[in-house]
Amino acid sequence: MGKITDPIYEQVVKRNQNEPEFHQAVKEVLDSIEPALERHPEFVKLKIVQRLVEPERAIHFRVPWVDDNGEVQVNRGFRIQFNSAIGPYKGGLRFHPTVYDGILKFLGFEQIFKNSLTGLMMGGGKGGSDFNPKGKSDMEVMRFCQSFMGELWRHIGPDTDVPAGDIGVGGREIGYLYGQYRKCKNSFEGVLTGKGIPYGGSLGRPEATGYGCVWFAEEMIKARGDREGLKGKKIAISGSGNVAQYAADKVNQLGGKVLTLSDSSGFIHDPDGITLGKKWDFVMELKNIKRGRIKEYADKFGCKYYPTGSEIKNPWQIGEFDVALPCATQNELDKEDAECLIKNGCIAVSEGANMPATIDATQIFIERGVSFGPGKAANAGGVACSGLEMAQNNQRMIWTREETLNKLNEIMINIHDITAKTAMEYGVPGNYVVGANIAGFMKVADSMLAQGII
Repeated sequence: MGKITDPIYEQVVKRNQNEPEFHQAVKEVLDSIEPALERHPEFVKLKIVQRLVEPERAIHFRVPWVDDNGEVQVNRGFRIQFNSAIGPYKGGLRFHPTVYDGILKFLGFEQIFKNSLTGLMMGGGKGGSDFNPKGKSDMEVMRFCQSFMGELWRHIGPDTDVPAGDIGVGGREIGYLYGQYRKCKNSFEGVLTGKGIPYGGSLGRPEATGYGCVWFAEEMIKARGDREGLKGKKIAISGSGNVAQYAADKVNQLGGKVLTLSDSSGFIHDPDGITLGKKWDFVMELKNIKRGRIKEYADKFGCKYYPTGSEIKNPWQIGEFDVALPCATQNELDKEDAECLIKNGCIAVSEGANMPATIDATQIFIERGVSFGPGKAANAGGVACSGLEMAQNNQRMIWTREETLNKLNEIMINIHDITAKTAMEYGVPGNYVVGANIAGFMKVADSMLAQGII
């Protein structure tokens, strides 16, 4: 960092103790924006950064619900409304046992810059609960969602805060949440995104994050002088949820070869490729309908499966890949993994998840000349499509899938270009981390400056 940002980071750590994910997210941004602060002393004078690292509002509430055995359960609910300088708060809801303030601050802080980069009018926020939907019946999930929204509805709205899905919150959960919001508010509004098509969802939304991650990777490879993009490239993907599924889909469409997928139980390596057709269809049914384990793919198609705890612990250590797409969760790719990928010839990494690479891994990629697309740029496709869903809701219209995905493709190319251009302007060509952080920061900082000290 530097003389301007060091004291700010120290204050963040002191004020937000035992929240390492938030510290990491803040450090990554502050490491990048010192040159921008040197060029703009007005940001320093009016303490734009000190205001930016504090949420505008943090909402905590209890969520009581009744399980199928008639037992009362109590979870915690959260919504971190981080920054609304460029639009209503926008960011997902995560239902997972690991959810706590630090995780949501990290995600909400990242969301500020990600949303800024899309060029759409969306601020940053995040929320969720320590509720675990795995193993719960549909009725239990419904009762929890209704209780959760029974409090959250007071704090959100189409021009205030527009949540979406995240880990543990898919179409089923969004439907229950939206139904309860509509009942509480007595109004049909575009307040949640990721909705079902019959009640205001956007065609193309399920594909958006995965497709966007791949489009960003393709642009990075083309920027290296390889006009073939992903064609003929070997791709490692982690995860097997929504983002990983559609990343695999788009890689195949662009002529690449997907070799790995994973879940919390382990990962598969299919040297013949996880191709469209029977293999991809099997993954989609396995994960979205049967909610099974990725090992079943290995059993079905006879490829290698590595359970969690194996000597080879993740896809990044399995062999030679041209491109890595980490699409599972935060900090899944560490320094050792980065060294392994580089040794085996990896030329590009595009983050499909939120902050899946550690700071050490990120630094190694940048120092060794690997094109590294940080999550706030590379996985912005999901929230960009959510912004397009908001626009459709406001117009009371539905665009075709082709129209939506064409707009999304343009947004992802623009994110790549502004990120690359900003990195060049600040003397670090090819450093997408610096480019994304400064480009995202400038739009928000200028807006905060214009609107006064609030």
